[in-house]
Amino acid sequence: MDRIITPIIVKLGGSVITIKEKPFTPNLSVINRLAREIKRADRKSLIIIHGGGSYGHPLAREYNIIEGLKDQRQLIGFSKTRQAMMVLNKMIVDSLIQQNIPTISVQPSAFILTDQGRISEMNISFIERMLRINLIPLLYGDAVLDEKIGFSILSGDQIASNIAIKFKVNQIIICVDVDGLFNEDPKKNPKANIIEEIELDALKNLMNNLSRARTTDVTGGMFGKIVELIPAVESGIKVKIINAKKVNRLYKALKNEKVKGTEIKQR
Repeated sequence: MDRIITPIIVKLGGSVITIKEKPFTPNLSVINRLAREIKRADRKSLIIIHGGGSYGHPLAREYNIIEGLKDQRQLIGFSKTRQAMMVLNKMIVDSLIQQNIPTISVQPSAFILTDQGRISEMNISFIERMLRINLIPLLYGDAVLDEKIGFSILSGDQIASNIAIKFKVNQIIICVDVDGLFNEDPKKNPKANIIEEIELDALKNLMNNLSRARTTDVTGGMFGKIVELIPAVESGIKVKIINAKKVNRLYKALKNEKVKGTEIKQR
C-alpha cells in the first residue's frame, strides 16, 4: 500500500453546520459551501470530524447521556442521540460526495470505547487504510459505550485531539462561529480583542476568561474545545481556530494562506 501523507484534521463545529437554537435544523447552505471550499483546496489527505449542534446536544441533554446509564429510560435516549447524529452525518456526507470528494462515514461508537467519558480504546487501523487509498474519513461526536458508566457522550473535539496525536498530524483546523479566541467573550462584548497567536502557557492563563457552554451544549462550548485540544498542542500540533461561517476562511486555512483566526502552538 501507499505511504500515508500526513493528514490535516478539520473539525466542523455544530454551531457552524446547524442552527443551534432550532432543534434538528441543519445549516445546509453553509454545509454545501464548506464542501465546495474543501473541494477547491484539493487536499489529498484529510480527516473531517463534525459536532452535534442542534441534532445531538438537545437529546443528550434531555436524557442526561453524558453522566452514564442510571435508569432504563435513558436507553431510548441513547438510541435517539446516536440516530440524530447519523442523520446529520449523512447530510454532510451527501454534500461532500456531490463535490466528488470520496468521503466515508466512520461511526465512532463502532471503534471507540470510553472510561468515564475519556477515550480508553480506539482502533484507528481502518482510518489508516482509508487514508492510504485517498479516501476521506468523516467522523462525528457520538454517544458511545463506556466501560464504567454504560455509555457517555464523546465530543468531536476529544476525537480530533486523540486522532491528531496518533497520526502525528501537523495541524488541526477548528471551524466555529466566531473569529477565534478573544480576551473576552465576543458574543457578550463586541469590543473584545481577538488573539491572533498564543502559546500554550499563555493559553492556560487565559482559560478562566473563556466562556463556558451555553445550556444546550453538553460538551463544553469553546472552553471544552480548548481543554480537549491542549494534549494535541502539548504534542507539538498547531491548532487554528477560524470562523467557518465566513466565506473562504476554511479554504484559505487548508491552503495555508493567511486567514483571520487564532493559532495555538506549543511555543
